[in-house]
Amino acid sequence: MPGRLSQRHIPPFSRMESLVNAIAFSLLPNLEKPFAFFGHSMGGLVSFEVARFLRANYNLHPTHLFISGRRPPQIAGTIAPIHALPLPEFIAQLRRLNGTPTAVLENAELMQILVPILRADFAVLENYTYIDEPPLDCAIAQARPVTGFAIFGGLEDKEVSYEQLAAWRVQTINSFQLQMFRGDHFFLHSAQDVLLQSLSEQLLIEKTEV
Repeated sequence: MPGRLSQRHIPPFSRMESLVNAIAFSLLPNLEKPFAFFGHSMGGLVSFEVARFLRANYNLHPTHLFISGRRPPQIAGTIAPIHALPLPEFIAQLRRLNGTPTAVLENAELMQILVPILRADFAVLENYTYIDEPPLDCAIAQARPVTGFAIFGGLEDKEVSYEQLAAWRVQTINSFQLQMFRGDHFFLHSAQDVLLQSLSEQLLIEKTEV
């Protein structure tokens, strides 16, 4: 994405609408085959909105939507916005969230590059407004709906509760699963092997059924 790797010289997105549009248009040439989305935290919300954008504009639907470590969009956040905080306070919040290695936070040169990107990411979330739409109901050939939600969470996650994860249920009228792993908000690192195994098993089931 802009601000990262080969596009690091392009200003990063700070609005959900622009980010979703850009991702969708980038993916379109590759969506002639069955596809699935996985998104963690901010990526979970982005994946959800990309799925809704593709449904509304192209009648395209993922076979599965995997979301981890993110409350559903219909539940408003309770944490005060941080994207515009002064630098010391912003870094303190990053440290509290435990998603950025300490060595990175203490590297002034590296943080000079990362802070604008991270501020933009938080701006995407904090400026986001949820618009109610029908639950995802993604049908493919023979009008057979196969898309389902699989929601993942960390048992020690202080940012997203089990109850919030379970509330994703209203966003689909098809299959829904909720699986919890040991770990905090970034359990996808500490529980990577079992998470990948779960993803592989569910995608294999979908492939077999299709």
